[in-house]
Amino acid sequence: MGFFSPEIGIDLGTNNVLFYVADKGIVLREPSLVVVSGGEKRVVQAVGEEARQLLGRMPQGFRAVWPIREGVIADFDLAASMLRYFIRRALGVNYLGKPRTVLTIPSGVTSMERRAHEEALLRAGGKLSYIVEGAIASALGCGLPVYEPQGSMIVNIGGGTTEIAVVSLGAAVVGKTLRIGGNAMDAAIAAYVKKEKNLLIGDRTAEDIKIDLGGAMAPAETQKAMMRGRDVVTGLPRTASLDTDEVYEVLQEPLREIMAAILWVLERTPPELGADVMRGGIYLTGGMSQLTGLDQFVAAETGIPAQVARNPLDCAALGAGYLAANLELLGRIGKNHPLTE
Repeated sequence: MGFFSPEIGIDLGTNNVLFYVADKGIVLREPSLVVVSGGEKRVVQAVGEEARQLLGRMPQGFRAVWPIREGVIADFDLAASMLRYFIRRALGVNYLGKPRTVLTIPSGVTSMERRAHEEALLRAGGKLSYIVEGAIASALGCGLPVYEPQGSMIVNIGGGTTEIAVVSLGAAVVGKTLRIGGNAMDAAIAAYVKKEKNLLIGDRTAEDIKIDLGGAMAPAETQKAMMRGRDVVTGLPRTASLDTDEVYEVLQEPLREIMAAILWVLERTPPELGADVMRGGIYLTGGMSQLTGLDQFVAAETGIPAQVARNPLDCAALGAGYLAANLELLGRIGKNHPLTE
C-alpha cells in the first residue's frame, strides 16, 4: 500500500457502512446515520455510532437522517458528508492524500443513482475510485471463484436490498435485486404489533424482536418475549407479549418474495452454470443471512445446499478492498466503471 494512495474498500449499506483498508482489514463499522440541526442550512451534529446513541434522546431542533435508502443515496449532501467523515476516521484526520477506493452499489440501479454514488465519493475525497456491484464484491469477499469459468451463486441480504446473482468469469451472468431486506421485515413486525396488539413500537424494538424471536423455519417450540411500546388508544406506555409463531408468520411474506427472486435467477441460469451451483451450493451473505434457519429455508425451497458465508457481514467490504488492492482485476469484471472527474 503506497503512502499517498491507500487502498480502501467501502460497503455503503442502508443501515451500516464498513471500511476495509489494505494491510489493516476492517477498520470501521458504523451505522449509516447522521444527526443534523437547523432548517435549510443543516448542521451535522453527529455521524455513525455517535448519531445512533442520540436516537430517542435528541433535543428540539435535532433530527436523525439515514442518507442511504434501499441501497441507494437518498440525501446526497449528507451521504457525501458522512463518507468524508468516515474516510478521515479510517485514514486519520491528518491524511491529505487521495485514497484509491472501491465502493459497492446494488446491481440494477439507474444511471442517475449510480452517478449519485460516484459524485458523493468524489466529493468525499476518493479520487482514484471505482464502483463495483455488491453481489460481485460479496462473492469475492467470501472466497468464491469469481474469475473462473465456473458458476457460483450469491444471495446478499442487507438492510434495504437483496442481491441475488450467479457469477462466472468476473461478471454476474444472471442477477436480480430486490429493494427489500431486513428493514422491510422490521416494518412488517411493527405493523403487526400495531394491528394485533394495539401497540406502537420503534424500529429498534422491531429489530430486536426479529433477532430474538424471528426465524425462516417454523419454530419447533413456542417462545415468548415481552416488548414495550406506546398504547395506540391511550398514548401511554404499555407492555405486551409476542411469540415465535407470530413472528414466523409475519416474516413469511418478505421471505417468500426473496425466495421467488432466488428461483427466478435459478430458472434463468444456463444449464452448465446451474450444475456448478448444484455442486457448490448457494452462499448467503449480509446481515439478514444470520436470520435463524435461513440457510435451511433456502435449501428446502431450492433443493440446493445453502450455507451462510464466513463473516457474512464483512464479505462485501472484503471483496471491495481486495479489488482496490488489485485494480487489474476490475477490468475483468463486467459492470464496473472507473470514476471520472
